[in-house]
Amino acid sequence: MTKFSDLALDPRVLQAVSEAGYETPTPIQAQAIPEALQGRDVLGIAQTGTGKTASFTLPMITLLGQGRARARMPRSLVLAPTRELAAQVAENFDIYAKHTKLTKALLIGGVAFGEQDKLIDRGVDVLIATPGRLLDHFERGKLLLTGVQIMVVDEADRMLDMGFIPDIERIFTLTPPKRQTMFYSATMAPEIERITKTFLKDPAKIEVARQATTSTTITQALIEVKPARKDRSFGDKRAMLRALIKSEGEACTNAIIFCNRKMDVDVVAKSLKSHGFNAAPIHGDLAQSERMKTLDAFRDGTLHLLVASDVAARGLDIPAVSHVFNFDVPSHPEDYVHRIGRTGRAGRLGKAFTIAVPSDEKYLKAIESLIKSEIPRGEQPEGYEPSTADSRPDRAPREDRKGRERGGRGRDRERPVKAHDEVAAMEPLVVAPKTEVAEEAPREERREERREPRGDRGDRRREGRGEERGERREPREERRDERREPREDRRDDRRDYRRDRDLGPSVIGMGDHVPDFILRSFAIKTSKVEEVEEAVPATGTEG
Repeated sequence: MTKFSDLALDPRVLQAVSEAGYETPTPIQAQAIPEALQGRDVLGIAQTGTGKTASFTLPMITLLGQGRARARMPRSLVLAPTRELAAQVAENFDIYAKHTKLTKALLIGGVAFGEQDKLIDRGVDVLIATPGRLLDHFERGKLLLTGVQIMVVDEADRMLDMGFIPDIERIFTLTPPKRQTMFYSATMAPEIERITKTFLKDPAKIEVARQATTSTTITQALIEVKPARKDRSFGDKRAMLRALIKSEGEACTNAIIFCNRKMDVDVVAKSLKSHGFNAAPIHGDLAQSERMKTLDAFRDGTLHLLVASDVAARGLDIPAVSHVFNFDVPSHPEDYVHRIGRTGRAGRLGKAFTIAVPSDEKYLKAIESLIKSEIPRGEQPEGYEPSTADSRPDRAPREDRKGRERGGRGRDRERPVKAHDEVAAMEPLVVAPKTEVAEEAPREERREERREPRGDRGDRRREGRGEERGERREPREERRDERREPREDRRDDRRDYRRDRDLGPSVIGMGDHVPDFILRSFAIKTSKVEEVEEAVPATGTEG
């Protein structure tokens, strides 16, 4: 049996590996390390959890043992698809290079540029980064890739799924053509095969297991949920998840629960916590500090259930995960292999449960076609109570909610019948007789009536005010009673009402607020002119 001491590694690296508790390399490590030490390009295909990270980290540290890094020009580059995977590679580098003087820098999102710029300015031997943050530093003029001697692309198939292939191709063009390149992936998509043919030169292809196969140490089970209604499937799946966790009992020391959407991750985590489970969410929308804090809590055992999106499905090395629950069937069949690969690592046994509804049938067929085997069907655990047709749904369909809120077009609004409704239904309907409304005079006639001579208006105003001697005003109570007339009468007498208060007549077509002086005539009578001439004596000069 091959041991690490037989792989021609640097003695300082062998000491670190021995202190970490490893003696025998995995198949991918035993075959890839000798090829990498010879300077050849490597194309490694192996299922997740087989030790791919150490297969390129150990020879990289050995090859970089001699030499010195220059400012802003790293000597090696490792690309990872996610922040968590990049941080994990950095941790492995710290473990295996602790007896050397090699330096590293981790460039990931969610961290300030300042600290990363300081590390790059000092010069680093190993640069570990995600493609997006690496290009950000390059475009800012803080980084040069012309000194890269070794380049590693980890989880290349995940790079393809996340849309990083254009960035990877651009980064390749920024590195020197004479370099050593290593590609590692669990699956081999046609697009990745095209890139390897373009940028790798006569690579040593190492395939220790059939592509997209699951580990034999993982016990798989498919639990089918058939909700009474389609809108209740989400609640039934949550009830099934809780029942599965309870049925495993103490055997479920910790577990990762995978959801397809970030929104569902938060909802499932909140539901588990409300039922007394120790759970926390992790997905790409959370701050990097919170994500790392959650992962640390899950690693040290203070967190029992980790509800995650596919951000935690690739490359995360948490050896003691006992269970994996697929709350949602993954839409990409490759993700199924990576999800359940979080358990059963390093020779340990693990269990993987997948909860499926009837609409997931096409995804299940794609997964079984990829792994070349059928997922065993499991039985529903005790304590699971599916919803019934009479139970209240978790979330009513949109059309039903609108129907209840707006009364429903064409639907009868469901509301309790009250006693007065029954009495009203028994009483005969009485229709009030129609009142005859006097026809209003045409607008032109009303306008002519309103334009009365000035003298008549003055007489009527004096009569209305009761200014003639000998007349006595009516009591206020009687005037108030007369003022309370029907609406039609008040409308007809509005002209008199305005005159009584010296507001002037209202003019239809110009509003009710036309000043009275606009309607008055200012023609000067002849008699008035004569009176003025008599009052002023004529003046003149006699000759």
